[in-house]
Amino acid sequence: MSTFQFPEGFLWGAATAAHQVEGNNTHSDWWAWEQAGRVKEPSGLACDHHRRFAEDFDLAASLGHTTHRCSIEWSRIEPAEGQWNDEALAHYVDVVRALRERHLEPIITLHHFTTPQWLVAKGGWTNPHVVDAFARYVQRVVEALADQVRYWITINEPMVYVRMHYIQGLGPPGARDFKQAIQVIEHLLRAHAVSYRIVHEKRRADQPAPAVSIAQYIPVFRPCRRWWPPDRWVASLSDRLFTGAVLDALTEGRWSVPGVATWKIPEARKTLDFLGVNFYGRQFLRAILTLRNWPAESCDLGHHPCEVTERTSMGWDVHPDSFFQALVRLRATGLPILVTENGTYMRDDARRWSFIERHLQAMANAMQEGAPVIGYCYWSLLDNFEWAEGFGPRFGLIEVDYATQERRVRESARRYAEACRTNRIALSPS
Repeated sequence: MSTFQFPEGFLWGAATAAHQVEGNNTHSDWWAWEQAGRVKEPSGLACDHHRRFAEDFDLAASLGHTTHRCSIEWSRIEPAEGQWNDEALAHYVDVVRALRERHLEPIITLHHFTTPQWLVAKGGWTNPHVVDAFARYVQRVVEALADQVRYWITINEPMVYVRMHYIQGLGPPGARDFKQAIQVIEHLLRAHAVSYRIVHEKRRADQPAPAVSIAQYIPVFRPCRRWWPPDRWVASLSDRLFTGAVLDALTEGRWSVPGVATWKIPEARKTLDFLGVNFYGRQFLRAILTLRNWPAESCDLGHHPCEVTERTSMGWDVHPDSFFQALVRLRATGLPILVTENGTYMRDDARRWSFIERHLQAMANAMQEGAPVIGYCYWSLLDNFEWAEGFGPRFGLIEVDYATQERRVRESARRYAEACRTNRIALSPS
């Protein structure tokens, strides 16, 4: 069995998101959504990470991690329009300082699915003024953290956010309106572009150049019925909408989906210093007749026994070779690739490690084919609040007892730590 040695300085770590771990984010739209009974259970105290972040970072460092991706909660920084909470901002300065003290490279996300309630009351991401509002927030955060943070993620999974909140209605504001969804896509891309420039403008001359990206969900879309042309068409169209059009907008300044919309966004051109990649598996789609919405829906993976041979405990597809394909495909962007999320919920922790190991092997194989991957963040460091799914799914390297907030390091985390510390992975025989 051969071994792949990762490049010196390769970033190893895990990721979290503020609302999913901090607890008591009372001014966010998701908090209001939960209190209105729109989910299985409210986030509440979550993992109490807002108070326990130092303890959690100690665990990450003890596991050989060299980086950590986390997010800033906008609704803490600006709980009401124009009212800035300096204490909340100082908290995130402490968070970044704690990462640096433990030799964990911070990767800071500025928007991870949550929006302040005051902004949602004004139309949220459908309101064109959201770009200016986001820019004011980013300006505050970057002024406080620019000297300590090199890697920035402006928007986490813009297309997943749009699909979940404006097409499927699974998160606030609960819309099911494709016209609104298109508006939100444009505003997210423009918000990224203005944030990119803010980060670069705040760079001090004696500091390394900042590296700014989005975290782009890169699924591999497959038709439910390979023999049925409409299914093949919606799989291709979805790939264009979710991946191709977004990357074109942020590299060439032009967003285009045939039959949907085309815009020129010149300010977004060349606003990626690297590409943040979130990968979980394949998505199988079938065509549906609709006048208002996206003409596709997911189909039951159980219909594909020849293709889908393994699923997570949430029923998601497990297919490491598609991770390889996605990374090799992204060589064409010419950008360094940082895997900002890849993870699984498995009731059997041995299967969790098997998932991690095979995806690390797929990543190594892609790097041998020229994919310029610079780091890998497992999702997630901790068990956490999984949005509409509540606390049932447990993705964490570290188990959390939500009743006592006790942490327990899983065996899969210790196995992953070996890769982090040795900077290598054994490859399976071809």
